[in-house]
Amino acid sequence: MTTETAPQSTDEIRVRFCPSPTGTPHVGLVRTALFNWGYARHMGGKLVFRIEDTDQARDSEESYLQLLDAMRWLGIDWDEGVEVGGPHGPYRQSQRGEIYQDVIEKLKEGGFIYESFSTAEEIQQRHVDAGRPKESGYDGFDRDLTEEQKQAFRDEGREPVWRLRMPDEDITFTDVVRGEITFKAGSTPDYVVVRANGQPLYPLVNPVDDALMDITHVLRGEDLLSSTPRQIALYRALMAVGVAKRIPEFGHLPYVMGEGNKKLSKRDPQADLFLYREDGFIPEGMVNYLALLGWGYSADEDIFTREQFVEKFDVHDVNPNPARVDIKKAKAINADHMRMLDEDEFTARMIPYLEKAEVTSVPITEEELDLLKRATPLAQPRMNLLSEAPELLAFLFTADEDLEIQPDALKKLGDDPAAVVQRAIDDIERLGDSDFTPEKLEETLRASIIDEMGIKPRLAFGPLRSAVSGRRVSPPLFESMDLLGRESTLARLRSFLTVLAEQPDQA
Repeated sequence: MTTETAPQSTDEIRVRFCPSPTGTPHVGLVRTALFNWGYARHMGGKLVFRIEDTDQARDSEESYLQLLDAMRWLGIDWDEGVEVGGPHGPYRQSQRGEIYQDVIEKLKEGGFIYESFSTAEEIQQRHVDAGRPKESGYDGFDRDLTEEQKQAFRDEGREPVWRLRMPDEDITFTDVVRGEITFKAGSTPDYVVVRANGQPLYPLVNPVDDALMDITHVLRGEDLLSSTPRQIALYRALMAVGVAKRIPEFGHLPYVMGEGNKKLSKRDPQADLFLYREDGFIPEGMVNYLALLGWGYSADEDIFTREQFVEKFDVHDVNPNPARVDIKKAKAINADHMRMLDEDEFTARMIPYLEKAEVTSVPITEEELDLLKRATPLAQPRMNLLSEAPELLAFLFTADEDLEIQPDALKKLGDDPAAVVQRAIDDIERLGDSDFTPEKLEETLRASIIDEMGIKPRLAFGPLRSAVSGRRVSPPLFESMDLLGRESTLARLRSFLTVLAEQPDQA
């Protein structure tokens, strides 16, 4: 048995993120990018960002641009790779064809890969004839063909693929997440690395790129664990022909699970990173949440900044057990990070959502921006997602005559909400503009409605909230009245009396 461990070196840590540009960025994929980035930053190393775009049928430029967008939104920067360059380019596989052909020739000359003429049907038939399951995989038939046998196949018009010669021994390596793992001899068949047309396959070009870019740690998804013995065998060959310096250390990150016990698939709505952004997650909250999908900051603390993540993250601390998406927890984490923003920044983050919902002008006017800044201290403690801003604040940007009273806002208003509203109108009319402040409003209306009218506190201000905002839930009532101003508040209270008169039952 041969045990493979990466040679200890004083070289800097070099990790990579190498997605295929297919579809929209997946939460599990981005989590992998984050862990690679976090480990590189924690260790003072380098992150290489390359694109594996040799599947012309599935790859798209749109998906490539989405990958860039996702990385930039989350603040995951990279030291070498697409868009930034570096000494090991090009960083898109589709542009590295000549490099691969040179490596293939070296592997051929070294005898590490061999021609295989067997068809899939022939391989299956040989298994059946030997009493094995026909899907047992490649059987090594072509390993030791003579030149005469090869020529006979060529004379039949056959074009061979090229396979890597797997070692006839156990392969053991130490996974930085899972510990020592052994693949028994014969469990991994010789595999195809070059098509019959001469084009290299992913199982070849991925390790070749890692070798030429001097990657020290391959941190990737658990689903790729079964391919590791193939890569180790290939690295041995690449080292022998002078292409690779080392066998990198491998770390296989845990699955990200969706609802139930199923791995989160690309088709799951919870998997699309950009849906989280549309829902109003901020990058600080998203980074915090993604980091917890397989790792923990401490036993009693789940909220941390990007800087704290980098300071503490070590891939050796990643939990090998599957991680589960928990939207409720994600929203709670996001809410904490939104409250950590300063008010000006929070105001700026709300604007795109308000503009998209046409709550404000597009672009927002100076007058609207001033009102939004004044509303920010009221909204920030009450929001979990930025997408909640339009519903929470729309009443402030709506003309009095256009305010719509939501059906829910007409429920549970007490026995005589009209009397409460009328009393508030009378009280506010007696207040001058200089007394129209949150403090004075609260003092006056509490004395009048709770003390004098005897209305229970939980029912005293519900009708007023519904009148000024059109909703049962809004920012603090007296501060909302102050933001609307005296005349607008009175107009809405009077209009609400008309609405109440049209209701058959307000109790």
